[in-house]
Amino acid sequence: MQGAQETDTVLLSRIGTGDRAAMQVLYARHSKRLYHYLLRLTRDGATAEDLVNDVFIDLWKGGSTFEGRAQVSTWLLAIARYKALSALRRRKQTVDSDAALENWEEPGDTPEVAAQKADKGKRLRACIEQLSAEHREVIDLVYYQEKSVREISDIVGIAEATVKTRMFYARKNLSALMARAGLDRGWP
Repeated sequence: MQGAQETDTVLLSRIGTGDRAAMQVLYARHSKRLYHYLLRLTRDGATAEDLVNDVFIDLWKGGSTFEGRAQVSTWLLAIARYKALSALRRRKQTVDSDAALENWEEPGDTPEVAAQKADKGKRLRACIEQLSAEHREVIDLVYYQEKSVREISDIVGIAEATVKTRMFYARKNLSALMARAGLDRGWP
Protein backbone atom coordinates (compact mmCIF):
# COMPACT_ATOMS: atom_id res chain seq x y z
CA MET A 1 0.00 0.00 0.00
CA GLN A 2 1.50 3.26 -1.12
CA GLY A 3 -0.05 5.46 1.63
CA ALA A 4 1.56 3.49 4.46
CA GLN A 5 4.99 4.50 3.21
CA GLU A 6 4.26 8.14 2.47
CA THR A 7 5.05 10.91 4.91
CA ASP A 8 2.26 12.83 6.58
CA THR A 9 3.24 15.93 4.62
CA VAL A 10 2.85 14.11 1.30
CA LEU A 11 -0.50 12.77 2.47
CA LEU A 12 -1.62 16.30 3.34
CA SER A 13 -0.76 17.53 -0.13
CA ARG A 14 -2.74 14.62 -1.61
CA ILE A 15 -5.66 15.45 0.69
CA GLY A 16 -5.52 19.00 -0.67
CA THR A 17 -6.33 17.58 -4.09
CA GLY A 18 -9.29 15.62 -2.74
CA ASP A 19 -7.59 12.23 -2.36
CA ARG A 20 -9.85 10.20 -0.03
CA ALA A 21 -7.34 7.34 0.29
CA ALA A 22 -4.73 9.76 1.66
CA MET A 23 -7.29 11.02 4.17
CA GLN A 24 -8.01 7.47 5.31
CA VAL A 25 -4.31 6.75 5.83
CA LEU A 26 -3.75 9.97 7.80
CA TYR A 27 -6.86 9.31 9.88
CA ALA A 28 -5.67 5.78 10.66
CA ARG A 29 -2.27 7.10 11.73
CA HIS A 30 -3.45 9.88 14.03
CA SER A 31 -7.07 9.44 15.12
CA LYS A 32 -6.41 7.13 18.07
CA ARG A 33 -3.70 9.38 19.55
CA LEU A 34 -5.86 12.46 19.05
CA TYR A 35 -8.80 10.70 20.69
CA HIS A 36 -6.80 9.78 23.81
CA TYR A 37 -5.37 13.29 24.03
CA LEU A 38 -8.84 14.82 23.70
CA LEU A 39 -10.30 12.32 26.15
CA ARG A 40 -7.80 13.43 28.78
CA LEU A 41 -8.58 17.09 28.08
CA THR A 42 -12.37 16.86 27.93
CA ARG A 43 -12.97 13.81 30.16
CA ASP A 44 -15.83 12.80 27.89
CA GLY A 45 -15.57 10.02 25.32
CA ALA A 46 -18.36 11.29 23.10
CA THR A 47 -16.95 14.81 23.07
CA ALA A 48 -13.48 13.46 22.29
CA GLU A 49 -14.86 11.44 19.36
CA ASP A 50 -16.75 14.45 18.04
CA LEU A 51 -13.66 16.63 18.29
CA VAL A 52 -11.49 14.08 16.47
CA ASN A 53 -14.04 14.08 13.67
CA ASP A 54 -14.08 17.89 13.67
CA VAL A 55 -10.28 17.98 13.36
CA PHE A 56 -10.34 15.68 10.36
CA ILE A 57 -13.30 17.46 8.75
CA ASP A 58 -11.36 20.72 9.03
CA LEU A 59 -8.32 18.95 7.63
CA TRP A 60 -10.37 17.68 4.68
CA LYS A 61 -11.76 21.14 4.02
CA GLY A 62 -8.47 23.01 4.42
CA GLY A 63 -5.51 20.66 4.64
CA SER A 64 -3.61 22.95 2.36
CA THR A 65 -3.26 25.45 5.26
CA PHE A 66 -0.44 23.34 6.74
CA GLU A 67 2.70 25.46 6.53
CA GLY A 68 5.25 22.81 7.46
CA ARG A 69 6.67 24.68 10.46
CA ALA A 70 6.04 21.64 12.69
CA GLN A 71 5.34 17.95 12.32
CA VAL A 72 1.87 17.10 11.07
CA SER A 73 1.15 15.30 14.38
CA THR A 74 2.05 18.47 16.30
CA TRP A 75 -0.15 20.57 14.03
CA LEU A 76 -3.06 18.14 14.51
CA LEU A 77 -2.62 18.20 18.31
CA ALA A 78 -2.65 22.01 18.25
CA ILE A 79 -5.91 22.01 16.28
CA ALA A 80 -7.36 19.38 18.64
CA ARG A 81 -6.31 21.39 21.69
CA TYR A 82 -7.95 24.54 20.37
CA LYS A 83 -11.17 22.63 19.64
CA ALA A 84 -11.13 21.00 23.09
CA LEU A 85 -10.61 24.30 24.89
CA SER A 86 -13.46 25.82 22.88
CA ALA A 87 -15.72 22.88 23.73
CA LEU A 88 -14.80 23.08 27.41
CA ARG A 89 -15.62 26.78 27.47
CA ARG A 90 -19.03 26.00 26.00
CA ARG A 91 -19.68 23.11 28.34
CA LYS A 92 -20.62 23.98 31.89
CA GLN A 93 -20.37 20.53 33.44
CA THR A 94 -17.35 18.21 33.33
CA VAL A 95 -17.97 14.49 32.96
CA ASP A 96 -15.43 12.02 34.33
CA SER A 97 -14.56 9.32 31.81
CA ASP A 98 -11.17 8.20 33.11
CA ALA A 99 -12.68 4.72 33.43
CA ALA A 100 -12.18 4.38 29.68
CA LEU A 101 -8.42 4.63 30.27
CA GLU A 102 -8.29 2.15 33.15
CA ASN A 103 -8.49 -1.08 31.14
CA TRP A 104 -4.94 -1.45 29.90
CA GLU A 105 -2.80 -4.44 30.65
CA GLU A 106 0.04 -6.46 29.19
CA PRO A 107 -0.89 -9.75 27.48
CA GLY A 108 1.31 -11.76 29.89
CA ASP A 109 0.00 -10.15 33.08
CA THR A 110 -1.66 -12.37 35.63
CA PRO A 111 -5.06 -11.21 36.87
CA GLU A 112 -3.43 -10.11 40.13
CA VAL A 113 -0.78 -8.00 38.36
CA ALA A 114 -3.42 -6.55 36.03
CA ALA A 115 -5.54 -5.55 39.04
CA GLN A 116 -2.50 -4.00 40.77
CA LYS A 117 -1.67 -2.01 37.63
CA ALA A 118 -5.26 -0.84 37.28
CA ASP A 119 -5.31 0.29 40.91
CA LYS A 120 -1.97 2.03 40.62
CA GLY A 121 -3.02 3.65 37.34
CA LYS A 122 -6.20 4.92 38.95
CA ARG A 123 -4.28 6.35 41.91
CA LEU A 124 -1.70 7.95 39.57
CA ARG A 125 -4.49 9.58 37.53
CA ALA A 126 -5.97 10.88 40.79
CA CYS A 127 -2.60 12.48 41.58
CA ILE A 128 -2.37 13.98 38.08
CA GLU A 129 -5.89 15.38 38.47
CA GLN A 130 -4.71 17.34 41.52
CA LEU A 131 -2.19 19.25 39.38
CA SER A 132 -3.11 22.60 37.85
CA ALA A 133 -4.59 22.53 34.34
CA GLU A 134 -1.32 23.86 32.89
CA HIS A 135 0.72 21.16 34.61
CA ARG A 136 -1.71 18.38 33.62
CA GLU A 137 -1.53 19.52 30.03
CA VAL A 138 2.26 19.50 29.86
CA ILE A 139 2.40 16.07 31.57
CA ASP A 140 -0.07 14.74 29.00
CA LEU A 141 1.82 16.16 26.03
CA VAL A 142 5.19 14.87 27.24
CA TYR A 143 4.30 11.43 28.53
CA TYR A 144 1.16 10.44 26.63
CA GLN A 145 1.70 12.29 23.35
CA GLU A 146 5.52 12.01 23.42
CA LYS A 147 6.02 15.59 22.27
CA SER A 148 9.23 17.57 22.58
CA VAL A 149 9.54 20.92 24.37
CA ARG A 150 9.53 22.70 21.01
CA GLU A 151 6.42 20.84 19.86
CA ILE A 152 4.62 21.59 23.12
CA SER A 153 5.55 25.24 22.70
CA ASP A 154 3.93 25.19 19.24
CA ILE A 155 0.82 23.34 20.44
CA VAL A 156 0.15 25.41 23.55
CA GLY A 157 1.43 28.71 22.15
CA ILE A 158 3.92 29.49 24.92
CA ALA A 159 7.69 29.96 25.00
CA GLU A 160 9.92 26.90 25.26
CA ALA A 161 11.32 28.23 28.55
CA THR A 162 7.78 28.34 29.93
CA VAL A 163 7.22 24.74 28.84
CA LYS A 164 10.40 23.70 30.67
CA THR A 165 9.38 25.60 33.80
CA ARG A 166 5.90 24.07 33.78
CA MET A 167 7.38 20.61 33.28
CA PHE A 168 9.81 21.08 36.18
CA TYR A 169 7.06 22.15 38.58
CA ALA A 170 4.60 19.55 37.25
CA ARG A 171 7.11 16.76 37.93
CA LYS A 172 7.98 18.18 41.34
CA ASN A 173 4.35 18.51 42.38
CA LEU A 174 3.41 15.12 40.93
CA SER A 175 6.28 13.46 42.77
CA ALA A 176 5.08 14.96 46.07
CA LEU A 177 1.49 13.91 45.39
CA MET A 178 2.61 10.38 44.52
CA ALA A 179 4.68 10.14 47.70
CA ARG A 180 1.67 11.22 49.79
CA ALA A 181 -0.46 8.61 48.00
CA GLY A 182 2.14 5.92 48.73
CA LEU A 183 3.02 5.41 45.07
CA ASP A 184 6.51 4.55 43.92
CA ARG A 185 7.70 5.06 40.35
CA GLY A 186 7.82 1.38 39.35
CA TRP A 187 5.06 -1.03 38.40
CA PRO A 188 4.20 -4.18 40.41
